Amino acid sequence: MRSVTYSMSVSLDGYIVGPDGDFNWTAPDEEVFRFWIDEIRDVGVHLMGRRLYETMLYWETADQDPSLDEPALEWTALWKPLPKVVFSTTLSTVQGKARLASGSPAEEIERLRAEPGEGDIAIGGATLAAEVAASGLIDEYRAVVYPVLVGGGIPFFPRRERRVDLELVETRVFGSKVVYLRYRVAR
Repeated sequence: MRSVTYSMSVSLDGYIVGPDGDFNWTAPDEEVFRFWIDEIRDVGVHLMGRRLYETMLYWETADQDPSLDEPALEWTALWKPLPKVVFSTTLSTVQGKARLASGSPAEEIERLRAEPGEGDIAIGGATLAAEVAASGLIDEYRAVVYPVLVGGGIPFFPRRERRVDLELVETRVFGSKVVYLRYRVAR
């Protein structure tokens, strides 16, 4: 069965976006960007909310920018053809290989798991991840932790009154002191 993974950059105090809406502290250096390129290779479909979809729209046409370096071109070549499912009540259309969700996140995940396909079902965005986590459907949490305290904002982990036991699967420390933590939900 395809795994459902939730992976994002996060501050040490647990936020994906600071209180002012800023996330420029997540700009990856070359080593971390290479890591994200390798991560996306294992994704079969990416589920996201409107805000993340709008942020990632840049990559739908980034390959037209003549100043793009080789890693950015490689990311674009992997991102553009990747199927994406966007959850939004305000968007009426989406671009590229994206489609608007026709059901709840739980329904979409069950449909994707039933369809033939390979690769992880990746979740991006804390609001969507919180809803999927509440349904008990996240198999792995993957946090790329930046050495910064932002003091508030949008939390990486959903604020639910539900305990979830995790098993550490992998860690990695990058030269920039960014730390990757990969946990599998203990079932």
